[in-house]
Amino acid sequence: MAFGARQTGLKEGRFRALSAIPARLEAWLEAERTQLPLWLPVGLVAGVAAWFWLPGVRAWAGLLLSMAALALVGFAFGRGGRTGRAVAIFGLSVAAGCGLVWWKAERVGVTPLARAGVARLTATIERVEPLPARGAIRLTLLPRTLVTEGKGASANAPLPSRIRINVPIENAVAGLMPGAIVSIRARLVPPPSAAVPGAYDYSAVAWFGGIAATGKALDPVTLVRPAPPSRPSQWLADMRIALTAHILSKLPPGENGVAAALITGDMGAVTQDDNEAFRRSGLAHLLSVSGLHLTAAVGATMVLALRLLALWPRLALRAPLLLIAAGCGAVMGTGYTLLTGAEVPTVRSLIAALVVLAGVALGREAMTLRLVAAGALVCVLFWPEAVAGPSFQLSFAAILSIVALHELRWVRVTFEKREEAWPRRLLRELVALLLTGLVVEAALAPIAIFHFHRAGLYGAAANIVSIPLTTFVIMPAEALALLADIVGLGAPFWWMTGKALALLLWIAHSVGSLPGAVTFVPTMSRSAFALVATGGLWLALWRTRARLLGLLPIAIGMAMTLAAHPADIFITGDGRHLAVRGADGRIALLRQRTGDYMRDTLSELSGREGDEAVALDDLPGARCGPDSCAALIVRGDRVWRLLATRSAYRIDRAVMEPACAAADIVASDRRLPDWCRPRWIKADPTLLRRTGGLAIQLARPGVTSVAELQGAHPWAMLPPDHDPASPPRSDPSYTKRAWAARDPWRDDGPDDDGPADAGGLQRPLENAR
Repeated sequence: MAFGARQTGLKEGRFRALSAIPARLEAWLEAERTQLPLWLPVGLVAGVAAWFWLPGVRAWAGLLLSMAALALVGFAFGRGGRTGRAVAIFGLSVAAGCGLVWWKAERVGVTPLARAGVARLTATIERVEPLPARGAIRLTLLPRTLVTEGKGASANAPLPSRIRINVPIENAVAGLMPGAIVSIRARLVPPPSAAVPGAYDYSAVAWFGGIAATGKALDPVTLVRPAPPSRPSQWLADMRIALTAHILSKLPPGENGVAAALITGDMGAVTQDDNEAFRRSGLAHLLSVSGLHLTAAVGATMVLALRLLALWPRLALRAPLLLIAAGCGAVMGTGYTLLTGAEVPTVRSLIAALVVLAGVALGREAMTLRLVAAGALVCVLFWPEAVAGPSFQLSFAAILSIVALHELRWVRVTFEKREEAWPRRLLRELVALLLTGLVVEAALAPIAIFHFHRAGLYGAAANIVSIPLTTFVIMPAEALALLADIVGLGAPFWWMTGKALALLLWIAHSVGSLPGAVTFVPTMSRSAFALVATGGLWLALWRTRARLLGLLPIAIGMAMTLAAHPADIFITGDGRHLAVRGADGRIALLRQRTGDYMRDTLSELSGREGDEAVALDDLPGARCGPDSCAALIVRGDRVWRLLATRSAYRIDRAVMEPACAAADIVASDRRLPDWCRPRWIKADPTLLRRTGGLAIQLARPGVTSVAELQGAHPWAMLPPDHDPASPPRSDPSYTKRAWAARDPWRDDGPDDDGPADAGGLQRPLENAR
């Protein structure tokens, strides 16, 4: 049967449209050919991120094979064009990133401590970190001997490779320096996993840092052998500690902690209130020695070197002064990095600075996207695990957004320097600073939401004043004060530094305390974050109008985040802490004596301030006694029943068994007997040891566990053999009519303390009915 003219023409039109796609794609990539190399580090980052995201070995191997297949397809069918080569090289870079971080995880990780306990150990000090604001000193130790105490004590316990211990100031002794051998009695615990899904997971950081245990000293430290004669690395560590102590002695509390952080990177003396104010105001980056501080040090060195060298006319006429100044800046940057402890963020900033200096020495433009990409490439090759951390993401997102913005033609034309009156020039520069700050805040907001569940609103305005104040006033004044102290004339400069720091602290506290200074966002899924990151990179790295397509995944990712609902119940991995999200969004805590860290963590995951948390006793529908709490939680047209214990006292089986049977969820920090059988989840240590902390959704019944998010990564918990996320069983008891039936949970009369049970304990479940 022959096709009609209309049908044939339609099919031919579609065929022509489809056949034109490769040609259009080639034309687009030809126009973007200078931008294609920028996607090589992006592919490496994507591979590393995929390894952290995917659950286990099969998924990682599948990613490697699929990327290899994609590369083969690209090379086989893309001959003579850019599309095939670009796809193939990107696929290979993704595979290289995944393989690199997988290899490093298997190479550097150490087996964590088997169980918590008290031990006496002899160890060599590897690193010393004073924490004056906490009244402690943090020691990183290389154990030599370890003897456990208590039940199952052993003098031949497996020796952890590296331990981090906090020593209270009253238990410290003189001579705690790198290389010294000490004897310490401490309580040791394995590196903790995230308390609940979405919280900070230190176990991954400890794995790549080779830390097998953390702990706290219980008795005064004994110095077994002093540190040997100083080596260069130890000399720098000693100098850093001495310089920090000198700065702390020159300024009043509060200001001295910030001053020490700016010079030596030691944040141990920054108070909790000041630290929180810097975070809320969007100025926390000022306290971490990274790009801003390194740029100031390198830039000041280059300017000073150029001015001094130019004083010698013969040298100025014959020598490449810019190259010499760049070399001086590189030496200063390297020395400053070593002095501040060579932390990974500082080293990344140094690499970026060295790349820029190399570009200057070669006569290239000082800062381009290619130089940023080169810096990111080096960082990923040496520290692939840093990709998953907020420090790497925040630093490169900031510099990428700044450079991408100022490479736009209309931005160059609008804000380039020109001959004009100084008020107009000042206004132009202020507008440029504000625009840059807004773009940086927009770039950093998704990262802050994903990692910290919060985003600042006034950071751009605060940074307009605080960055110039820090760069051009505080740091030069502090450097002059330290230099003048050599001859005992530093007092005027310390006075100037103190006044400038007081102004900086006032800005941080004032902006951080403004209404709406911080917006809490309870949850951002990995999928939403990946979409936003992909859209942001697409928008920043391309130059044709096709870059605007990046707005689509950004919009989808942010819409997913705004539409997401936080969990209704959080149960920590040890079973001690439980939080219920009330109808108003505030959380109700099982234990009134919950510490600030856990209170803030649970509150932020629910999208609220930590000080807004209330006691579970005050939640409508909750009845609590000294040993347990029972709560009715209404979600939609369903009422859920929660039972939680909060003491170690025995509860009579005659009361406990029917209460368990009536409950949907039971949570406890002690093992519950087999006859305690709730309808859905029994979150006691038997389950929590396999799942870790739990986040429970009630509107759409489901559970997310820490073990599920960790997958089969080397630092992960043992995979659970029970799936707590299975939906509740369907039976008539889940209907509203069944919940309305009379049972021990209903609050249909006044409190009845009831008689004591045989053990002399009150019957809390009857009290809390």
